[in-house]
Amino acid sequence: MRVYYSSAALIIAWLAVLGCIQAVTLEVKEGNSTCIKAELSASFSVTYNTSSSTRTVQFPLPDSTTVDTASSSCGTEESSPWLVAVFGPGHALGLSFSTNGSLYSVANLTLQYNLSDTSTFPDANSSVVITVVSASVGISATLNTTYHCVSPSTFAVGGATVTFSDMRLEAYMPGNELSPTESICMADPTSSTAPPTTAGTTTTAAPAPTPPGTPERGTYFVNKGNGTQCLLAQMGLQLNFTYFSRSQNKTVQELLNLTPNLTTSSGSCEASSASLVLTQGQITTLNFTFTLNSTSKKYHLSGITLLADRADAIAPISASNSSLDYLRSTLGRSYMCNAEQTLAVVPSFSLNTFRLQVQPFQVTTDQFDTAEECQMDQDLMLIPIIVGAALAGLVLIVLIAYLIGRKRSHAGYQTI
Repeated sequence: MRVYYSSAALIIAWLAVLGCIQAVTLEVKEGNSTCIKAELSASFSVTYNTSSSTRTVQFPLPDSTTVDTASSSCGTEESSPWLVAVFGPGHALGLSFSTNGSLYSVANLTLQYNLSDTSTFPDANSSVVITVVSASVGISATLNTTYHCVSPSTFAVGGATVTFSDMRLEAYMPGNELSPTESICMADPTSSTAPPTTAGTTTTAAPAPTPPGTPERGTYFVNKGNGTQCLLAQMGLQLNFTYFSRSQNKTVQELLNLTPNLTTSSGSCEASSASLVLTQGQITTLNFTFTLNSTSKKYHLSGITLLADRADAIAPISASNSSLDYLRSTLGRSYMCNAEQTLAVVPSFSLNTFRLQVQPFQVTTDQFDTAEECQMDQDLMLIPIIVGAALAGLVLIVLIAYLIGRKRSHAGYQTI
């Protein structure tokens, strides 16, 4: 399939889009009370098919965007709060929210675009309305605070991307105005979130923390609706993240082991994607997203999202990356790595895994299928073989040298 656009054209178009983005204000109300409010700028990049090629277009969230009152809601005990913004001929942006009692977060980011809009999608070979969803995008804040992120944050949503910038957002609002207390995103510079230092003091990063030891290996699984397991995982997990400490007035690093008997697992299983959500108490949520390539029959870990609340942090810890390529294996097999691995997610967060085995697709029993081992395990298996071969070679050399020496010593004597 031929790509229609050039990289230079994309850059020019993208800069043009960014230049005309304007902030919009969106509110979801119940009676006279506001439960969700957002002030943000957003832009979209969508790839679509024409009759002869593939095109990518970029367009902003216009200032004429309005809230769809029929689809938006403050939520109930059975349903989540939703903010649905509509714009143009049949386009929509949706955010659903969830809370664990101390944090609230964007649970789902939804984009709907109408390919029959010829001004936005010229020469599209279809006129359907497409809806794409991304789960756990890493937007979270402490309850009764405003999530604030000036830096552009881009999220992959199906075959599209959504980029937010200069975003102020609050859900589960106790009043009608955004809280003056803000939870600053990790993408913004530390200097914009750190409390002011006194004269003569400096803000420095803390030295690396003392490791808490090897984490305990936990067993986690996801069930289908009928109760059968569809995802299996066994692993020890250690979180490595940095945050700005309120009491120390500097950036600190922390290593945190996930404790299996304090951790619950949930998630979902679809034909080409699966998710595993691990929650430790009400302070730490770790989300793994696996993606299957139906053509190559290979799957991999494509996304990790961390939401954590530390008592000494000036804001909730939020980190997400949906374009990873870890734990690659073949459909119908499990992935196994007993060696310690470090999965880099974002500069401020990485995940250490120990004695890991996972199978996110085609689980037929409560046991793992044949494992494909990681390269590190294969290398560790080669070490004793190489050492053994070297020792055997050394013994052989000594033996040959001994025999040669013995033969020469006999040659020095003559028979009488």
